[in-house]
Amino acid sequence: MPEGSILELVNKIYNSTTVLDFGALFSDGTPQFVSPAEPDPGDTVVIKFRTARNNVDDVFLVTGTEKLKMQHNSCDKIFDYYTIEIPELSERLRYHFEVHSGRLVVCYNRAGCCREAADDFEFTIVPGFKTPDWAKGAVFYQIYVDRFCNGDKSNDVLTNEYYYIGQNVRRVEDWDKLPDTMDVGNFYGGDLQGVMDKLDYLKGLGVEAIYLNPIFVSPSNHKYDIQDYDYIDPHFGRIVKDEGELLPEGSSDNTEATKYISRVTSIENLEASNQLFAELVEEAHRRGIKVILDGVFNHCGSFNKWLDKECIYDKNPDYEKGAYVDADSPYRSFFKFQNENDWPFNGSYNGWWGHDTLPKLNYEESMKLHDYILEIGRKWVSPPYNADGWRLDVAADLGYSEEYNHRFWKDFRSAVKDANPDAIILAEHYGNPKSWLEGDQWDTIMNYGAFMEPITWFLTGVEKHSDEFRGDFLGNAEFFKGSIRNYMSYFMYNSLYVSMNELSNHDHSRFLTRTNHRVGRIQTLGAENANENVNKDIFRMAVAFQMTWPGAPTIYYGDEAGVCGWTDPDSRRTYPWGHEDHDLIRFHKDIIKIHNRYKSLRTGSLKFLHGEYRMLAYGRFNKKEAVAVIINSDFVDKEVKLHVRELGVHNNRTMTRVMLTGEGGYTLNEYPAMVQNNVLTVVAPKCSASIFVCKL
Repeated sequence: MPEGSILELVNKIYNSTTVLDFGALFSDGTPQFVSPAEPDPGDTVVIKFRTARNNVDDVFLVTGTEKLKMQHNSCDKIFDYYTIEIPELSERLRYHFEVHSGRLVVCYNRAGCCREAADDFEFTIVPGFKTPDWAKGAVFYQIYVDRFCNGDKSNDVLTNEYYYIGQNVRRVEDWDKLPDTMDVGNFYGGDLQGVMDKLDYLKGLGVEAIYLNPIFVSPSNHKYDIQDYDYIDPHFGRIVKDEGELLPEGSSDNTEATKYISRVTSIENLEASNQLFAELVEEAHRRGIKVILDGVFNHCGSFNKWLDKECIYDKNPDYEKGAYVDADSPYRSFFKFQNENDWPFNGSYNGWWGHDTLPKLNYEESMKLHDYILEIGRKWVSPPYNADGWRLDVAADLGYSEEYNHRFWKDFRSAVKDANPDAIILAEHYGNPKSWLEGDQWDTIMNYGAFMEPITWFLTGVEKHSDEFRGDFLGNAEFFKGSIRNYMSYFMYNSLYVSMNELSNHDHSRFLTRTNHRVGRIQTLGAENANENVNKDIFRMAVAFQMTWPGAPTIYYGDEAGVCGWTDPDSRRTYPWGHEDHDLIRFHKDIIKIHNRYKSLRTGSLKFLHGEYRMLAYGRFNKKEAVAVIINSDFVDKEVKLHVRELGVHNNRTMTRVMLTGEGGYTLNEYPAMVQNNVLTVVAPKCSASIFVCKL
């Protein structure tokens, strides 16, 4: 028998008895395994797959009905690497891998190793789909402007300035007052000058991007009922012209709200406010901080100049008649009216969730509206304003059909990216976002399914509104792993790594409150109960997870200072200037420094390492470094053995613990641990998060 045939026979016999090292099998969409990770149409793309050394016979890339053999390209002390070139890629590529080892054949896809491939878990590359590099792993900070900082008291909303949803609006004199159950007409005075005044604080915290809740002209403190998309609200901006009178106490007719009408329709105030926003963005950019805006395009407000139900603009010759007051209004098609042939108008139009203060916009029947909103999308990301992108409110519900919505967001993406290619388009979305993240609509989403919800259930057992407690989800590592892997499969790499990973926001309870394991709202338990029996140890574990998980960690203003609160409106408390929790702020600064120090925590691959009751461990890695994270939320210390070889860590190497949170605080004192027999064996203290790092 020829020598070559003997060697082949020996190898076959060897491989038939070799145990496949499943933990070594790996690929993902990061630049380490796809190059270029965000190809232009026509680029040649190199895809890589990793196995243990001398452990498999063949690796195939499977796309559709094609099965393409990959070439053994390189190796290191631990792994073999197989590669394949896809020349001139011009269309979407969906693929998985098939690994042959002796008689064993396994598939590898977004869910990991499996017997059979599943379409829902295919890897996907879309030529031409790019998300902003600045946003990958960037630390965001969300600001609800009215409650962050009052930098200019001269622009404050005044008590009895106008009438809104059943009551005259009120200026809250006590900054530390907790929100009322009905709170949308209460104003604390936070504004853009206050944001500008705190830019150095945000820079010192480590923030790289600010997400502002809506700031356009609007009668509410939340401003999700926009009155004029072309201008910043002068109550957040600058009031240089201040005329008119306040409403009489108890009045409900805004035609007499002459001070409000003067303040928000005066072109001097509107232009001055737009100028202030341009200055804010310039100052933020000077500090290396991006600014993104909230785009509320599904609905506007009853005060909106296009509808003008409140007759704010009716007597001003500078504005065209609103659709509510004039049957011949140029904005008639912007809204869907019932019995619209009846005039005088009977007051019936479609509102968002039936709210007449939130008239739903009627895109399907108005190309003029479509074009207007596209122009708004372009305007604010262009000079002189230069915002860095949009967060899109209830984006999947924009029109009356999903088909139209997909078409609109394709148009919106083209308009915004043409104006500013580096702007991010980030949508609020619940459920499966896959059809919206195909590269031609949104860049990414607010990451509820693959971040906020799984970690909330695991660490607190409480639903994100504090409306439900599930003891079977609390500490359930298998539920966490299955849930988060399922939702992560909906993202391509470049969408996942810019996704907004929040623990809290304006629509949900504060995470620190969820640590009390209680179900409640402000109207059922009262605001003070949101502060009771909270657990900062759990909160620090959650933040450690947030700063080491794939995506853009996003701090909701005040979370870092210890702010508590039930769901909206209680989650919209003021930032506690003067009585912050400085220990928590210091912790956030230190964990953000760790996040920024290790590139693998921003753009590296992810690998689950261990899971058991109340314990999770995972790794982040690239070619140069590996990070292992251990979350132990149990009430006892636990020894854990991590196969860090799967992260590329060699035997007899030292991994250094750079942070340990625990009961009552945290430490940055470094602690070395030796990797022996390819395993890192350490004790994870009770109620702790540990972060170990190793240079490769």
